[in-house]
Amino acid sequence: MVGGTSAPDDEAVVALLARRARCTGEPLTLLCTGALIAPDVVLTAAHCLDIFGTEGAYEIFLGARLLPEPEPRGHFARVARAVKHPDYDRASHTFDAALLRLARPLDAPPLPLPEPGWGELETGREARVVGFGDTKDASTPSGERRQGTLRVTSVDPGAFHAGPSPAMSCVGDSGGPVLVRGSDGREVLVGITASGDVACRRDAFNVRVDALLESFIAPFLAERLPPTGPVLALETLCTAACTRDDECPSGLACVPVTEGGPGRCLQPALQEGDYGALCTEDAHCEAGSVCARLEPEGEDACRCFTPCGQSQPPAPEEAGGCTGAPGPGALAWLVWAVWLSRRGGAGACAGHRCG
Repeated sequence: MVGGTSAPDDEAVVALLARRARCTGEPLTLLCTGALIAPDVVLTAAHCLDIFGTEGAYEIFLGARLLPEPEPRGHFARVARAVKHPDYDRASHTFDAALLRLARPLDAPPLPLPEPGWGELETGREARVVGFGDTKDASTPSGERRQGTLRVTSVDPGAFHAGPSPAMSCVGDSGGPVLVRGSDGREVLVGITASGDVACRRDAFNVRVDALLESFIAPFLAERLPPTGPVLALETLCTAACTRDDECPSGLACVPVTEGGPGRCLQPALQEGDYGALCTEDAHCEAGSVCARLEPEGEDACRCFTPCGQSQPPAPEEAGGCTGAPGPGALAWLVWAVWLSRRGGAGACAGHRCG
C-alpha cells in the first residue's frame, strides 16, 4: 500500500503465503492478500495462484503483521482447497478471482458482501483498500496490513478502476478488499485488487464482487463438504499407497512418485517419507531426519520427518565440512512439477503487477 497507514483492526483481511514445510529456518513467502467472506472461506485474486496452481500448498495468516516476523497474536491456517473463477483471463484480468476453503474456520467476523439495496458503485466515490503489499518505501517494507483511500474513476459491469486519494494499492495487495460505505453506513466488500500500473501511482484495476456473487461465490459458500474418511497413518506413508488427496493426513497430497507407480502422500518441498515424534527443531530428531511442519500451528504441528529408505548416515572419515538436511531431491521436485502441470498447471504471472 503506497501512502497508506496501518490497519490493525481489519481482522478479516488476511495474508496468503506458500505453505511452509519446515518448522525452523524457512522464510515466509508472502504471495498476496485475501478477504475473509465466511469463517472458512477467503476471496482473493486468481493470479495469486498462477505460480503454484490451484493444487499448490498454501496457508493464510490472520494478523496485522506477517513480516519480518509474525506478530505473536497472529494465527496461521492451512488452505484445504483453492478454486479459480472458470472465466479468469490472465492477460486482461477479467474475472481475476479465486476462492480458498480453509481447513478450519477462523474466529473473525467476515466482510459483508454487497446485498440488494446496499447502494451504488459510482464514479467519484471514495473506497478504502486494505492489503499486505509493497509501500515503495524502504523504511516500511511489505508484510504489514495497511489501508488507504482510492477514488473510483470508471465502472464497468465486471470491474472498476480507481486512482489515488491519496493512497494506491501495490504489489502484494492483490486479492485484498476494496470497501465502500453502503446506504446504511456500513462498509461493503465491492471489489478485490487485481492489477494496476507498475509504479503504483496512477491506476488500480479491481474486480467487482457483485459480478461474482451469483455464479461463483454463492455456489462455493453453499457447498456441502464431503464426509472425511479414514486417512493413512503418519508412520506408514513410505509403504502405504494412496489414490486420492483426502486419504492423506494433514493436507498432504497424493502424488505418483514413479511413472505408473503407486501414489504416496507427501509435501511438495519434501521427499517421500514417514512422520514420527513431535518436535520443535531439527535437533530434536534423529540423524537423517528433520523437523517438518504438518499443520501451520499447534502443539502437534511439527513432527520428525524421515525420507523413505533413509538409514543412519555413515560416519564421516574426518571431521569438518558441511552437512545438509533431507531435501526435496531432483526426482521429487520433477514429479511435483509434472503433477502440477497435469492438474491445472502453474503459469507466469500476467498483467502489470504480480501479487
